[in-house]
Amino acid sequence: MLKIGVAGTGHMGKYHINTLSTIGNVDFCSICDADEAMVKKLSKQYGVKGYTDYKKFLASVDAVIIAVPTFLHYKFASQALEAGKHVLLEKPMTKTVYFAEKLVSLAEKKNIFLQVGHIERFNAAVQELQNVVKKPYLIQAQRMGPRSRIRDVGVVLDLMIHDIDIVLAIAKSKVADIAAHGERIYSNFEDIANASIYFENGVVANITASRVSEAKSRTLAISQEGSYVFLNYETQEITITRQPQSEYIVMKEEIKYKQENLVERVFIHKDNALRLEQLHFIECILDECKPIHKPEADVTAHRIAKEIMGKIYKGRKAIHG
Repeated sequence: MLKIGVAGTGHMGKYHINTLSTIGNVDFCSICDADEAMVKKLSKQYGVKGYTDYKKFLASVDAVIIAVPTFLHYKFASQALEAGKHVLLEKPMTKTVYFAEKLVSLAEKKNIFLQVGHIERFNAAVQELQNVVKKPYLIQAQRMGPRSRIRDVGVVLDLMIHDIDIVLAIAKSKVADIAAHGERIYSNFEDIANASIYFENGVVANITASRVSEAKSRTLAISQEGSYVFLNYETQEITITRQPQSEYIVMKEEIKYKQENLVERVFIHKDNALRLEQLHFIECILDECKPIHKPEADVTAHRIAKEIMGKIYKGRKAIHG
């Protein structure tokens, strides 16, 4: 049975630990963190071994889920890959494209499976989009929320990267140009950001991300010929609005415009996206399925995110001197 453990017991790490404990076809055997008190608490709660020494932890597993702070991603992931351990690495991969590419290269060299935790890929509504979206021309994504617990990266790598990944999959084209703006509010990085991505096939995407909004919102809207598709990430619901009929009604003293829309609700079999992400990781290791995304897609999303950040900070310097 595959021995698997979780490195990092912070906010996301606890989610991984709790979800992994519900999966029965693996041996969830250990956790690791520098916080000894938390390790003792969680190891007792879930009946697993607890480590503060990462090398000893790696020796106890065949695969690892890494949910440590972003600046430690490359260090922890590269050590795991060098040790021959399969890796599910929380997004963003690393703080730089260079180190993201190094991880992919190392995984290929060692013939080890590396998966990046883009959880929205496993949202049932997102997976259904491939049956709904045919030829998009405008994609609008909005991801808003309150202050984030993540402070070592900005909102682009924290939140927007989810939508960048989804938009790239929908557009199915190379990026022609990018425009972006953002601002720091409470951290040392951008806390609000807006990016417009222009693709070579004519698709335009507008993405807004904020971690200073009191109301939480995660939505995706796609305009295509004959329909308007709206996805709510949180409820995992898709609605399709079509315009079957419109007409002008000429009356004695006025002209009225009448438009009738047909709204369809797409049935979605909802499931826990994090659990599906973990199951996909496990099944790929056991050769029971092929990865839904190649590592190159992870690096491309990361590269576009960094280009957006470059546009933001170049603009800030121009504005603020």
